[in-house]
Amino acid sequence: MSDYTPKPENKFTFGLWTVGNVGRDPFGGPVRDAKSPAELVRLLGEVGAYGVNFHDNDLIPIDATPAERDSILKEFKKALADTGLVVPMATTNLFTEPIFKDGAFTSNDPKVRAYALQKTMNSIDLGVEFGAKIYVFWGGREGTETDATKDPITAIKRSRDAMNFLCEYVKDQKYDLKFALEAKPNEPRGDIYNSTTGHMLAFINTLDHPEMVGVNPEVAHEHMAGLNFVHGVAQAMESGKLFPY
Repeated sequence: MSDYTPKPENKFTFGLWTVGNVGRDPFGGPVRDAKSPAELVRLLGEVGAYGVNFHDNDLIPIDATPAERDSILKEFKKALADTGLVVPMATTNLFTEPIFKDGAFTSNDPKVRAYALQKTMNSIDLGVEFGAKIYVFWGGREGTETDATKDPITAIKRSRDAMNFLCEYVKDQKYDLKFALEAKPNEPRGDIYNSTTGHMLAFINTLDHPEMVGVNPEVAHEHMAGLNFVHGVAQAMESGKLFPY
């Protein structure tokens, strides 16, 4: 009988942003010491994890110097080699920095939209460097709190333009990579664009390269919004768009 001890063959993967969380909440400070990405990889190796995933900046701080970046990557690669962990997925942080307060791909500021694309391309390069096959997109700030701040038709067109551009970038670089769109119905915007798996599936059909794009249903947030994630998963499977990692 199994003792439920996780093993690498079970393929449990964890994000650096989860196991590296220092326990801060909106009303308090950290309750745990921060650990480096390499330290987190070694901890995951000790408990039988299969892989580790990252946003760009929880691996490389946004203000890191080139020398600091090289040092972090060297330590991270060594930790992966020592533990046997892999990087099946990567994603971009397009929500924490104040510049994204109005969104990233859907921002009304063209300079912010251009920066979001550049940041994503850099993160795609980083993910592919570590062997990631799936790249996840979560539109954390891609929405609005008031009707007067954004035209939703224009905003969704901007999202489409961004995804088409990034698909072309991946094809041009000859990367073996697919995109998975992750819907979170109620975080953090009052009205978030493409807020459910069904919305994402419909959106994918409007892209220039829909074969490159699928979905990554987010179980917990579907439940939090009062939805049943089973239906989202079923929709994705029926469409051949369930891209797990």
